[in-house]
Amino acid sequence: MSELDIERRGSTAVLTLNRPQAMNALSGSLMQAIARNVSALGRDDTVRAIIVTGAGERAFSAGLDLKELGTDASTLGAVDSASVEENPVRAIETCPKPVIAAINGVAITGGFELALACDVLIASTSARFADTHGRVGVIPGWGLSQKLPRLVGVYRAKEISFTGNFIDARTACDWGLVNRVVEPGDLMPAALKLAGEMAQVPAAFLSDYKRLIDDGFALPYGEAMALEQERSRHHNGAVSASELEARRANVQARGRSQ
Repeated sequence: MSELDIERRGSTAVLTLNRPQAMNALSGSLMQAIARNVSALGRDDTVRAIIVTGAGERAFSAGLDLKELGTDASTLGAVDSASVEENPVRAIETCPKPVIAAINGVAITGGFELALACDVLIASTSARFADTHGRVGVIPGWGLSQKLPRLVGVYRAKEISFTGNFIDARTACDWGLVNRVVEPGDLMPAALKLAGEMAQVPAAFLSDYKRLIDDGFALPYGEAMALEQERSRHHNGAVSASELEARRANVQARGRSQ
């Protein structure tokens, strides 16, 4: 049985972490499989969006496979690797295609970080989130200590990380950790619908826009605004009036059909 199932739904690739008996814990081989396949899909022109989810109903991912780590600590190497062929979070963050997390159950520690690497997070009502780095004595290596305060505020982040307690899906949504919460049966349809809507935007433009948002988010506000101005001048200066008119007509047509 493959630890990572890959299914094509039109222009969308669905990656399913397939270790339900281990709550989809991230073994060394699974981490590398995610990294390699996300990198490959990012280069595949027939793929317009990627969805990452977990097999079964209990877990999106329970984080690093601590049982494996107990016998082979080299698994931590994939956490610290800068290579997009080894580090699943790095592969998702640098993927030129939008990556949607369909969070079907618990997302714990490394699983939490894997979800936060995605561009859009949709959670089922059974999803729960926890950071147990403190309880297992491992320092985050996939960005949780820096992303979480920026998303929910430093005080809430410290509460989550210092206690290791779970927060439920509704709280996660209220705190800005996920985009929306749906019933379990609606999770994949919602993710696929969103992926299809994203696929309507030209792929090259969507890639550039994703990079602009991510690059700007990593900068102080003033520098981020300057970055936007620089890229705006470069991109918009190459758009012809006829192209702009055709795109405007498409936007209007879409608006009338909704």
